[in-house]
Amino acid sequence: MNSRFYFPGTLPHAGEIAFPPAAAHHALKVLRLAPGDPVTLFDGSGGELRARLDIRARSAYAVDGRWLETDERESPLALVLVQALISADKMDWAIQKAVELGVAGFIPLWTARSLPRPSDERAAKKCEHWRQTIIAACEQCGRNRIPFIAPVQNLASCLGQQDVMRLLLLPGGASLSAIRPLPSVPVHLFIGPEGGWSEEEQRLCLRAGCQSVGLGPRILRTETAGLAAIAALQALAGDF
Repeated sequence: MNSRFYFPGTLPHAGEIAFPPAAAHHALKVLRLAPGDPVTLFDGSGGELRARLDIRARSAYAVDGRWLETDERESPLALVLVQALISADKMDWAIQKAVELGVAGFIPLWTARSLPRPSDERAAKKCEHWRQTIIAACEQCGRNRIPFIAPVQNLASCLGQQDVMRLLLLPGGASLSAIRPLPSVPVHLFIGPEGGWSEEEQRLCLRAGCQSVGLGPRILRTETAGLAAIAALQALAGDF
């Protein structure tokens, strides 16, 4: 098995490369890799460095590396998950799985029925935690580009963005298969909180041009609904 590690900054394409401290700890203490094991490093630019592991003085190095401009692993659809704030474990799980499904980015959203709005300092810490969740998911699933994580926003701010298609997930909404052809602009998929969208929020979204879409006759949990919609849209886009 070829273990993958994110390299912050610009990754050299050749030569001996020291692992960042966090990656070295994971390689040596968690994965228990041995000298000579195959490793892959990536920095988010699209390519990856395939090398073997060398261990000296409790430090890890990538040696005998070969840089590859790999086959594109990103979806043809620039899909952004606009997820209302939910409990920490559910948010982490939704973000991790959405990365595996190929989303281009995330916008965490504060809504009327979300968890209490975090302070600016706490929101920044949450976003950094979610970024690390995104990186770990990219390491696992083979993606070489890191999806973005936007600051926590309110609904009005998010609806002000231009040149995007907005899909609002609602019970009884139109079938996702009716969205053809899929647009070349980013698609923002709005997923409400556990208590659902308020009536005022629904009106605000629809006035801003959101298209109401649904997922059939059953009501899904918020952390499930977004992933199901992402999978359906990626299938329609030809990513699967």
